[in-house]
Amino acid sequence: MATTHVAHRLGIFDRVTRTIEIRTRGPVPHVFTAVFAIGALTAAVFNNDAAILLLTPIIVPVIARMYPRRQYLRVPFAFAVFVSAGVAPFCTSNPMNLVVAERVGIGFNAYALRMLPVALVGSFVSWAMMRVVFRKELADDVPGRGVEQGSLAPMEATPTRVLWVVVGMLLSYPVLSYFEAPVWIAALGGAALVCLLGMRDPALTPEVVARGVAWDVLAFLFCIFLTALGLQNVGITRAIASVYGTAHGGTLSEIALVGTVSSAGSALMNNHPMAMLNALALTALPGDATWRTLAALVGGDLGPRLLPMGSLAGLLWMDVTRRMGVEISARQFIRVGVTVAVPALAASLATLWFERLLG
Repeated sequence: MATTHVAHRLGIFDRVTRTIEIRTRGPVPHVFTAVFAIGALTAAVFNNDAAILLLTPIIVPVIARMYPRRQYLRVPFAFAVFVSAGVAPFCTSNPMNLVVAERVGIGFNAYALRMLPVALVGSFVSWAMMRVVFRKELADDVPGRGVEQGSLAPMEATPTRVLWVVVGMLLSYPVLSYFEAPVWIAALGGAALVCLLGMRDPALTPEVVARGVAWDVLAFLFCIFLTALGLQNVGITRAIASVYGTAHGGTLSEIALVGTVSSAGSALMNNHPMAMLNALALTALPGDATWRTLAALVGGDLGPRLLPMGSLAGLLWMDVTRRMGVEISARQFIRVGVTVAVPALAASLATLWFERLLG
């Protein structure tokens, strides 16, 4: 949170705006693909919630300005940002994935080795289904003709250093994982260094940096952990474990069962409590929990696309779009979410099962 906030305040994300503006001079489908790719990349490098909540207020106004007579395009492009943050290719791309993966002993490298192909397949299917859902709006070869903001000044020394620190953090994750060291060491050290560099800017005081951390969300996650422990004590996790235990380990039926139950639970009760319940339930089952856990994380990443209450980011995203004059009803959210997330979930779980067959 701190790293993303400082990078945003230093104008690093403004480069995203300029990149999109340049591409609005081509056909609308090309711009849509570029926005989807930028969203997926940002979610992978930083994290999915940050990508959604930072890019939405950047991209929607750009689309409105570059296509002043086609304001209906704001809806598909807003959904592009939300949907592009799909299956987390790295455990650091979703904080809950990192917690669950470390609990069952899946390191950064082992996670990335399995989930990178799954994330790529899921992203492609999601993009393809979005093109189907919004085919009428996106069938437009007329380029954007709004007024551009103009070229940005060269990046100053402080933002450049912050960007290099972020790159260094990402490169250190696989090294730490190889030596079986926790990746939070790099995340914590990198965040501290980014904050120190950022506070060289007079506008980035310690108070401003501290406000960039969602302390209420951290408190919420802690309470969710306590709630999951309480549900474990009353037998809920045993019930979930018994459901998961009905299928044989590593088979298509088990991967599909765990992924489907996790996605449904995430959509209905929120992905955070479902992730903690999964972590407790999966470790209670005999045998290697790796494949079950990965299937549960796939379901936890894609399930929140089905219902607005599936994730805090989804609820905040709907509020952000509403404040920008883009009304997205719960009915529209569900219609788009089911159409996109269900095929993406099926393709992602099938990819995971194929990887299991290959060993």
